[in-house]
Amino acid sequence: MTTVRTFTATAAETRALGDRLARLLCAGDLLVLSGDLGAGKTTFTQGIGAGLGVRGDITSPTFVISRIHPSLVGGPALVHVDAYRLPSTGEFDDLDLDAYLDEAVTVVEWGNGIAEGLAGDRLEIELTRAHGDEQGETRTLTITAAGSRWQGVDLGAALSLGTTA
Repeated sequence: MTTVRTFTATAAETRALGDRLARLLCAGDLLVLSGDLGAGKTTFTQGIGAGLGVRGDITSPTFVISRIHPSLVGGPALVHVDAYRLPSTGEFDDLDLDAYLDEAVTVVEWGNGIAEGLAGDRLEIELTRAHGDEQGETRTLTITAAGSRWQGVDLGAALSLGTTA
């Protein structure tokens, strides 16, 4: 596994980082997002949606659990899932996400410990903010690449990150 860490100072920078990451993504890619409430998971996903050129506003699917955003540019759709309100892994399995895995980019917010079983190849992305800084927008993003899909991909260089390993 390869891990890179970077920082964003504003919500716009967090979105822009998601947009840059989208350029590396293709159908079948799984991203598992974790982090504190309000840490920027949906903001980051908005950037991914923009970079993929998908239809619809990217908003938190907390109450609907998942949304599918079709591509407007002939690329993969974005499946955006929020596992926060799911009481069990059984209910997560009931979403039948593996039916979409091969043809879409799948982003699972609050997926840590529940979504990794969907694919051995994935990006695990933790977004955190400094505790006690609820008003600030500075975020730390720790991106861990798992599986052969990401071997040889220099995420730091590809995303133009000022990274620390």
